[in-house]
Amino acid sequence: NKLTGLDTKVEKVAKSLDTFLECVIEEHIIRNKKGEYSTGEAKDFVDVLLEIQNGKETGFPLQRDSLKAIILDIFSGGTDTTYTALEWVMTELLRHPRAMEKLQNEVRGLAQGKAEVTEDDLGYMQYLKAVIKESLRLHPPIPLLVPRESIEDIKLLGYQIPAKTGVIINAWSIGRDPLSWENPEEYRPERFLNSNIDVKGLNFELIPFGAGRRGCPGTGFAIVVIELALARIVHKFNLALPEGLKPEDLDMTEGSGITIRRNSPLLAVATQCSSYY
Repeated sequence: NKLTGLDTKVEKVAKSLDTFLECVIEEHIIRNKKGEYSTGEAKDFVDVLLEIQNGKETGFPLQRDSLKAIILDIFSGGTDTTYTALEWVMTELLRHPRAMEKLQNEVRGLAQGKAEVTEDDLGYMQYLKAVIKESLRLHPPIPLLVPRESIEDIKLLGYQIPAKTGVIINAWSIGRDPLSWENPEEYRPERFLNSNIDVKGLNFELIPFGAGRRGCPGTGFAIVVIELALARIVHKFNLALPEGLKPEDLDMTEGSGITIRRNSPLLAVATQCSSYY
């Protein structure tokens, strides 16, 4: 790699990225010191990390490099999957107008009179959570979870798996398993309204983020981002398919890659909700 110059290129990119992250952190530190936040203004993810660092809440020193690593992991590892999940949620809602209407009624009713939906409102939006779970069941952003290796010989469902065997879990197939789901190909958020099944890795019939100690560490963060983004969109906007395109004609073809996006970009027409004119 030294002969090809690849090492030099990697070092250059790493240095540039480190400089960028350093600037982001310094910008937030300076802003906090100057008291530039207005009353009631929400602080962002970096502000929260700095508060944890200053408050010594972790019980051990949180170094600057650790802050950079967390920021990089969250935004590099979470951006693509979050976008993919939201695109599929919106696709299913546009394909099922009744579900869209029901979601709009819930969000707008609970956030009536408010300028925007906040994180505190999300706990009351049960249909919103059901819509997202149902979409993640049918369209997990990463259909094949990160490969694992068995640590001992084991027999599972009649199959003998020797120790040190590579194991890949198919989250896509699990979410569509007829042994676990009634009419698995049907999009029906209501199946989650009276169910304790969640996406946090405790229910193995729905594991879009994996499970156990090696599950996605950003699951909670990702769910809040998806819920808040979706709630704010349907709170202020009416969404429809382009003129001439019927819900049943919407292309549901999946692309290929580590994350499974739509094969073609989703096109929708957004008009501001009349109460915000």
